[in-house]
Amino acid sequence: MAQAFCQGVRKDGNLSSYCQKCDARGGLEAVRTNKPYVYRCHFGIVDIAVPIIVEGQYIGAIMAGQIKLRDADLPLEQIVTRPPNAETDRKFKELEPEYRALPELSSEEVSAIADMLFHLCNYIVGEAIQKHATVDMYKKVLTAEPAAPDPVSAAPQAYEQIQAMQHELSSTLIEAKIKQGTERAYRAANPLLQPAFDYMYRHKNENVRLQDMAALCHVSPSYFSRVFTRETGENFSVFVPRLKIEWAKQLLETTDLSVNHIGDELGFADPGYFIKTFKKFESLTPAVYRKIYSREQRRNSAD
Repeated sequence: MAQAFCQGVRKDGNLSSYCQKCDARGGLEAVRTNKPYVYRCHFGIVDIAVPIIVEGQYIGAIMAGQIKLRDADLPLEQIVTRPPNAETDRKFKELEPEYRALPELSSEEVSAIADMLFHLCNYIVGEAIQKHATVDMYKKVLTAEPAAPDPVSAAPQAYEQIQAMQHELSSTLIEAKIKQGTERAYRAANPLLQPAFDYMYRHKNENVRLQDMAALCHVSPSYFSRVFTRETGENFSVFVPRLKIEWAKQLLETTDLSVNHIGDELGFADPGYFIKTFKKFESLTPAVYRKIYSREQRRNSAD
């Protein structure tokens, strides 16, 4: 909800256009930099443009702020300037009590709030889009013709569409299975790292690179590496494959998917490399792990 001062300004026909220019330019700058953009409006008030970007696609921006800085430690650009005008001065005098009532925050508080809004909004929107896509996919499959088409007699285009839909649903179900065992995504003690962990948990089939995760967190690779190791106790190159093997164990325990299929779903292009990595962390192969787990399950059931 807008502050009383800003509500009064935006009701003015001459001044509202400057407010709209501030919003538009602030949003564009946030998209360009892929991070929150903190700036001063045409009245010198601090505003924040928070970009919403999911899977590399710009969804929109959230505008926040309407505050005054308590200190001058944060150098900010006045994104839109307005020529001196007697009518504008008169309007400001009318709204001066509301201007004085604007909340004041320190530069550090503004930066922290901008960062929090960025991660929170992107996480919520990303989760909502993913949930909507999954529900929509289920609806499509449930309303599809139950009988599997004959590849010989069915129209090739229709058959290909159903095959693609089935594959997409299979991937979604696999993703849901993985989440059953790792539903609580890693919550970083250092919030700077949270975008990296969120990305890894949402893109389990990708081979994420340290450089890309550092860019996602808006820090240098060397600094990201140091903070990551301090956070997890492991180097990035060890933590990521260990995490993938944990997901693999969940699938081995709860599905009948082949070892090759599981490795492929978790981003291991070469089955041999998946087995080698699994053995490195578990001291046995995926097939042996599944046999041991199944045997223990039968024994527990018998008891």
